[in-house]
Amino acid sequence: MTRMYSIILPAFNEGSRIGPGLEKALAYVRQQGWAVEIIVVNDGSRDDTAQVVRGYMAQAPELRLIENPRNHGKGYSVRNGMLHARGQVLLFSDADFSSPVEEAAKLIAAIDAGADVAFGSRWLLAETQTKRQSLLRQFVGRAYNLLMHLTLGLPYKDTQCGFKAFTRQAAEIIFTRQQIEGWGFDPEILYIARKFKLKLTEVPVVWANDDRSKVNPLVDGVKMFFELLRIRWNGVTGRYAQPALHWIDGE
Repeated sequence: MTRMYSIILPAFNEGSRIGPGLEKALAYVRQQGWAVEIIVVNDGSRDDTAQVVRGYMAQAPELRLIENPRNHGKGYSVRNGMLHARGQVLLFSDADFSSPVEEAAKLIAAIDAGADVAFGSRWLLAETQTKRQSLLRQFVGRAYNLLMHLTLGLPYKDTQCGFKAFTRQAAEIIFTRQQIEGWGFDPEILYIARKFKLKLTEVPVVWANDDRSKVNPLVDGVKMFFELLRIRWNGVTGRYAQPALHWIDGE
């Protein structure tokens, strides 16, 4: 049986960037000969993101567009895409592919080697960063990582890289329980995975910072700290024990 891949791209006001990303992704998956769906989750964009995607869909049957009812956040968008995906291996990436789509092969190789969750890391081998973040972003990121270690006990170099892959079973366990809908969802999904004793593999990936990032390192950093406390509270009080959302197995 041919294995199907699902690539989820959360998108908010990505009209100017998503076209080139889709072109590269489509060229790559076709070159690999994959059975694949590329799901763009439009998070209430106020620009022409949806129209751009629909324009590509006319010539690309691999593409699907899911519309969130309004702007909810990256975590909500990734979860929405995962809950509607059909693949046996499910991967999400930033819409601009800060990690090139070709790096997906590394995550899939880790899945093939036995990982339930394989996630890209910018800091496992720092030399893989082709364009680094500003010093402020690096400082805030390192401080956040330290707080995350202390709060959640996650022993990883980088939880925030927007490039992660999952077996279907792992995705079902994790995303039906995920509750953080903003930027702080990344450590939550890894925390849930560890709680259920899934095998996680951190994989060094090529990555280039995009100066147009929508994350404010100070404002969003504070929000994400409080989300860490919420994740810890959810874990202590057993809120991850049972699924909170229905898993959609195909349509």
